[in-house]
Amino acid sequence: MPDERATADRVRSPLDRAAEEGGRAVARVRSESGQAGRLRKRQLEITLVIAVQAGLAAALAALLAQHLLGPGAHVFAPAAAVGTIATAIGQRARRTFELLAGVGVGIAVGDLLRALLGTGAWQTGAVVALAVAVALLVAGRGGALVGQAGGTAVLIATLAPMQPGLEVPRIFDALVGGLVGILVVALLFPVNPLRVLDHAAEPVYGGLTTQLDAVARALTDRDADAAIRALDGLRGLESDVGRLNDALSGAEEVVTIAPARWRRRAQFHRYADGTRHLERVILYSRSMARRCATLLQYGEPVPAELPAALTRFSEAIRQLHRECRSEADPESARRLVRESAEQAGRAWAQGVRVFGDAVITDLRTAESEVLRATGCPAGEANRIVRRAAGAGEAALRPPARAELITRRHTARARRRTRIERRAHGRRRPTGPAAAPVRAPAG
Repeated sequence: MPDERATADRVRSPLDRAAEEGGRAVARVRSESGQAGRLRKRQLEITLVIAVQAGLAAALAALLAQHLLGPGAHVFAPAAAVGTIATAIGQRARRTFELLAGVGVGIAVGDLLRALLGTGAWQTGAVVALAVAVALLVAGRGGALVGQAGGTAVLIATLAPMQPGLEVPRIFDALVGGLVGILVVALLFPVNPLRVLDHAAEPVYGGLTTQLDAVARALTDRDADAAIRALDGLRGLESDVGRLNDALSGAEEVVTIAPARWRRRAQFHRYADGTRHLERVILYSRSMARRCATLLQYGEPVPAELPAALTRFSEAIRQLHRECRSEADPESARRLVRESAEQAGRAWAQGVRVFGDAVITDLRTAESEVLRATGCPAGEANRIVRRAAGAGEAALRPPARAELITRRHTARARRRTRIERRAHGRRRPTGPAAAPVRAPAG
């Protein structure tokens, strides 16, 4: 077969090969541009929803503050509502608590230092510095609590001498604004949690499968540089994985507090269980790309089934994403994983060396993770991969290895036969039957 392909390559003209490569490049660019367009559309939808939520929350917070807290500007109520909406999805309840805690820290520190130090420029700096330090010690990191503590300390240090009684209205403004923000998110205009999750998961699934296909092509073309570029692409998925984790917490928040989205809980948990295994799959994929580059640099053999197994594994991940979005039965993804494991077994049977064996080991571990993402228990997933790989290995065992095993078994059988014969020859009968028969006298 390789000779036939080489002959066909020699028969084709350079123009034909260039046209074929150009066609593949155009198809790849078209596919990536279409995927990017879909991502932009989903991002625009989510952006519009968050913008409408922020506007609605600001209007309601200003209205409620005017009716509940009496006349006045009440600027901080709509500001707190917008701050709650515009924060990272999935952290809105925590954001509201941080707003209130930050306001409390700022008021406490501001009032204390203003009473001790008085008012002025350097007093304002000291108040803000201490308020931010206390907030960082409480929160352990930056965020809404720290920002509100510093901002409230500034207001207390500068405006409180001219406008007494500023502390209590600010606390109530923060409370009204935060509660209105949560009310809008939970009841009035909740986002679709699955759209948020799908928008964040698309770059991870797409980037992972694209780089796996690139590793498979690098093995086929024996291009170590291409494998290294694919490894860099897999390492670049860190930021997308971080956004996916934020989206998971956001979608979980929505299906927990929004009654209109409670019917999405089962689908969300299935989607979330599938995507949580992606981080491990990415880690094993990085290891595969790194070992493939080393394999090619060392000139180790590359069985034809090995890039085919990687390609089939990439198809399994794409199918997993489609099935998570559509609530379909995950049997198609499991079937593709089994086929990939079987091809990996055949690749091992064709003969690999150290790094090729390591690639197959990482691939089988990643396949088990994908099966677990479809709902298989860990033990069952490992058995499925092991059984499929064993079937592929048994279907195509190298003649040299089979001959070695046959010789080993034959040598053992001969040795066992010789031992048994020696033992039989040394054995002597005992008892009356063993006594010699003597001829009668006379």
